[in-house]
Amino acid sequence: MVYTSQQVSSRRILDTGSYPVEPMDFSALLDPSLLQAARRIYRTYFEVHPDLARRPIGVAIDRFTYRGHLLFSSKPILLPQECFVPMNQIESELH
Repeated sequence: MVYTSQQVSSRRILDTGSYPVEPMDFSALLDPSLLQAARRIYRTYFEVHPDLARRPIGVAIDRFTYRGHLLFSSKPILLPQECFVPMNQIESELH
């Protein structure tokens, strides 16, 4: 894909060195059932470990089985069938 100067100026492009990457809007991509499963995973973690102060950055969840785990690293690594649900989306309806 080739970007013209007008296209590049109208979009925020992140330069990764070899190819441009556009920032993703997770709210438009998430299936509601995935979001619900991520909230359940987070709620279970919080109920089991209420005294832990470490806040996760989000949940990695398998798109097919809806199994997932909390992510605490600033640079999560996902498997091909997993998607990332950020904490701001998980907490949006919990409070």
